[in-house]
Amino acid sequence: MAVARTRSVALVGVAGRTVEVEADVGNGLTGIHLIGLPDTALSEARDRVRSAVVNSHYPWPDARITVSLFPASLPKRGSQFDLAIAVAILGAAGVVPAERIADPVFLGELGLDGRIRPVRGVLPSVLGAAQHGEVTAVVPSGNAAEASLVPELKVVPVGHLRELVEWLRKGEEPPQPEAAEPAQQPQPETAGEVDLAEVVGQPVARRALEVCAAGGHNLWMLGPPGTGKTMLAERLPTLLPRLDLDHSLEVTAIHSVAGTLTSNAPMLSRPPFVSPHHTATTAAIIGGGSTVVRPGAVSLAHRGVLFMDEAPEFARHVLDALRQPLESGRVTVSRAAGSVTFPARFMLVLAANPCPCARAEDQTERCTCTPTVRRRYLGRLSGPLLDRIDMKATVARSSRRELLADRQFVETSETVAERVLLARDRAAKRLAGTPWRLNAEIPSAVLHSDYRPPAAAMQPMTSCLDSGTLTARGLDRVVRVAWTLADLAGKDSPGQEETHTALGFWLGVK
Repeated sequence: MAVARTRSVALVGVAGRTVEVEADVGNGLTGIHLIGLPDTALSEARDRVRSAVVNSHYPWPDARITVSLFPASLPKRGSQFDLAIAVAILGAAGVVPAERIADPVFLGELGLDGRIRPVRGVLPSVLGAAQHGEVTAVVPSGNAAEASLVPELKVVPVGHLRELVEWLRKGEEPPQPEAAEPAQQPQPETAGEVDLAEVVGQPVARRALEVCAAGGHNLWMLGPPGTGKTMLAERLPTLLPRLDLDHSLEVTAIHSVAGTLTSNAPMLSRPPFVSPHHTATTAAIIGGGSTVVRPGAVSLAHRGVLFMDEAPEFARHVLDALRQPLESGRVTVSRAAGSVTFPARFMLVLAANPCPCARAEDQTERCTCTPTVRRRYLGRLSGPLLDRIDMKATVARSSRRELLADRQFVETSETVAERVLLARDRAAKRLAGTPWRLNAEIPSAVLHSDYRPPAAAMQPMTSCLDSGTLTARGLDRVVRVAWTLADLAGKDSPGQEETHTALGFWLGVK
């Protein structure tokens, strides 16, 4: 009898931690025992592993089998440990050489017939393994393209347990998967299906959308139904540039944990667009779960756009839960078993009607809502939340004459995206050598010490600050928007024109 060791990976949020899997085949009552804080899905692995080994025509040890998962204090969840457990048992039983299974990392769920099924979170798992020096990862064939995104990592795709055992015995490797190119992956996103030129009659809102895309700012649009609020928000991703490689891996890892990746698009190269329904719970927006903590909408929108249509219809406590992620760019979900942190740096876009009947700003129809009803309706958007919104735009209904006249001024998403890219390049050059890339990411202390506009440009904002119209947080956000306007205009620093425009966007719906 012997002991064999191999390795797998446990996910803690979107971070992978290497787990050592030990199998001991020794004397005692026949059976298999798992130790090391396994959950229910992992405890059931004993039956899946035994059936997979037997149905793959390999002998099952008629002895007491003990499988230990180290570190024992780390909770292990999910079925991705099946393959590592099976390989460790076969190594302890002498079916495969123990030295051949010591170095690779094994991930995959076993079917009863020996098939190796894809699992969630392969990309963050192999990323975590690569950080600890492992160079070989054995993954299901369905996850091979996703795992091959990690540079300098040897990926071995397998589809059946028997195929894996023969490779371990003979050393003949299965064919290597082709590395996925981010720019060549088709993605079923909004960004290829809509265009900003389809929105007619809202020049101010279109301009606000461009500024938000250039600086990464948050936006609130207020107006009656049918004015184009949803159309504008859905077209915001078409103005954003493609993600950098490090951001693309970061976003793809989150969606891998959530299980939203598709086989034809293993890597997300476009900023995500997430639009939850107004009945969503706090756990759905922020993240959570009773056993396995999953990322919420704020994390799925990381490096992209979170659009909340009919924002006052969301529960107030759900909206207020956005305040902390908007400031810190991450969200921490605490449970009895521990805390999990997910990245959540996104652009928030809110859309709201002026009142429940949505006729408060319409001159052709009479509003049926009382002042108390209107105040209570918009009061669901708390002051602290709105204080974290950089730009506010009123979207009114347009007449037929205004629609016809505005058609000659509309621009395509491609045209606006070019200006956005140039503005982001200017900001990136200015912020070179810092951890920030967008104006919206600059901390307050650095903003006023290194990037404070001239005194003449600051005068309108300081006047509003003295009168109480502008808060200290609002001042920071107006300055950031002014810098973005200067980048769009090709200026070295914001002047009075940019300051007045940024201040107008801040006070837009007040």
